[in-house]
Amino acid sequence: MAFALNLAFTLIEFAGGLWTNSIAILSDAVHDLGDSISLGLAWHFDRVARKGRTPRNTYGYRRYALLGGLITAFVLVIGISFVLWNAAGRLFDPQPVNAQGMMVLAVLGVAFNGAAVLRVRKGSSLTERVVSWHLLEDTLGWVAVLVGAGVMSVWNLPIIDPLLSIGISLFVLFNVARTLRQFFWVFLQRAPAGFDVEEFEREARLIPGVAEARHTHSWSIDGQSHVLTTHLAMKPDASPEQISGAKAATRALLDAEAFEHVTIEIDAAGEEAGHRGTKEAKEEGGQ
Repeated sequence: MAFALNLAFTLIEFAGGLWTNSIAILSDAVHDLGDSISLGLAWHFDRVARKGRTPRNTYGYRRYALLGGLITAFVLVIGISFVLWNAAGRLFDPQPVNAQGMMVLAVLGVAFNGAAVLRVRKGSSLTERVVSWHLLEDTLGWVAVLVGAGVMSVWNLPIIDPLLSIGISLFVLFNVARTLRQFFWVFLQRAPAGFDVEEFEREARLIPGVAEARHTHSWSIDGQSHVLTTHLAMKPDASPEQISGAKAATRALLDAEAFEHVTIEIDAAGEEAGHRGTKEAKEEGGQ
C-alpha cells in the first residue's frame, strides 16, 4: 500500500513540478522516486529474506533485505546532487512559479506521504525504518513547500523556491549519509549498536567457575539479528556443575531476540596455553 501510494504521487509530483515550474517540487519528486524504489525493493527483498538457510547461505537470506535500502541511498545521492546543481542556478536567476498550484500539490503531498508513513512505521527491519524516515522527511518537506507557496502567493519572492529546494535536499542528504554509515557498519561486521564487548566479557568473568572470557567476536547479519562467538576459560577448581552451567549463564547475558546465533566454547584451565606451546614448538621445529 505504501509503495502504491508513493509511486502514484511521484508521477503526479513530476507533472506538477513541470506545471508549476517549481524546482522545489521537482527536487522532492526525485526524492519520492528514490523512496518508491526503496519501498519496492524492500517489499521484494523482505520476501527473499524470509527464505531459510541453505548450504551456500548458512545464515539464510536476511542480509538481502539490506540491499533495497543501500541501493536507494545511492539513488538518492545521485538524484539530490542533480537537483542541487539546478537549484543553485535558479538562485542567481529566479523564475516565476505557480504558487497556488504548489499549494494544491503540497496538500496532496502531506496526505499521500502521511498515509504511507503510517503504513511503513509498523515495520521493524533496518530498511523499513530507513524508508519510514524518508517518508516522514517527505511529509515535513511538503509542509515547508506549503508554507513557502503561501508566502509566494502574497509576496513576489520566487527565490524562496530554490531556497526550499536546497534546504530539503541538504536535509535529506544529511540523513541519507547517516543511514549509509549504518549500512556500512553492518556490511563491515562491526559489533552491533548498543553491544559493549568489554562489558560483556567483564560480566562473563563474574560467572562462577569462569576465569576469563576471551576471543569474543560479534557482528550483525541485517541490523536486527546478531551473531556472537566467545571462549570461556574455566578456573582449575571449577566444578562439573559450574562448567556445564557456564554456557547458559553466558547466554543469559545477551538479548535472546537479537542474538540468534551464539557459539560459546569452553576452554579448560591451561588449555589455550598448551595449544600455544604446541604451536610454538611446531614452528621452532619447522625452522
